[in-house]
Amino acid sequence: MFRHYYALPSARDRNGFEVAAVRGVLASVLGMIKAGAAHVAVATDHVIESFRNEIWPGYKTGEGIEPALLAQFSLLEEVLAAAGVVVWPMVEFEADDALASAAVTAARDARVEQVVICTPDKDLAQCVQGARVVQLNRRTRVILDEEGVTKKFGVAPESIPDYLALVGDTADGFPGLPGWGAKSASAVLARYAHLESIPRDWREWRTNAANASGLASTLFSEYDQALLFRRLATLKADIALFTDVEELRWNGPTPAFDTLAARLDAAVTGKKPASRIQS
Repeated sequence: MFRHYYALPSARDRNGFEVAAVRGVLASVLGMIKAGAAHVAVATDHVIESFRNEIWPGYKTGEGIEPALLAQFSLLEEVLAAAGVVVWPMVEFEADDALASAAVTAARDARVEQVVICTPDKDLAQCVQGARVVQLNRRTRVILDEEGVTKKFGVAPESIPDYLALVGDTADGFPGLPGWGAKSASAVLARYAHLESIPRDWREWRTNAANASGLASTLFSEYDQALLFRRLATLKADIALFTDVEELRWNGPTPAFDTLAARLDAAVTGKKPASRIQS
């Protein structure tokens, strides 16, 4: 929604309601189906805030989201459901939690050849399993399997929450630990995998991490904070969303889709306001 909102020109229906982002997401999902995806589901943040906001006050909220974008969230869910696509509107949890849980459930099914998680968000990299569960950036067409995740981040998928705890995730609103960057985090975690396994004595690290003494001092003086950040970065993988993968099979649009599609098709494209342009 965010990427389409800022990338596409404004499009308003006959009531003046902004619908460009909804049209963009719908086209993207239908494009996957046209390309051969037989089983599809979409997770949405029905409510921006989640249980993580109770854990960390700085966690992302709906504050600052442009009203014309926020107002399209419910319409997107309505349009996708009418198009015959399974939608998981998340309230207590986040859309990323739903994707993680769905990937685990689908991967257990022997009939499933491959699970493709369509998002570039780095926290979803923790869900990748070999070449069975992969992550796809649909904009760049890059697919990350387990080897690809390790090459990109320097750590295996299982270490991604630990990695994000150290380096932070600005998109989600937590900063990581001072002094820790991508290179130092990957150098240490590539050897020790998880925070608990990192020796307190930096001389035992046996890594190429620069300024190991300073990193160790920061980590163990703010260890509880690191564990909290890891909790924020760890996706829930046990949410019950479906029991049989066939529930996700696309069987075509519902009768309600024609009316909504006509509304979107009739929207008038206009110039994007300057305030909406992101660098």
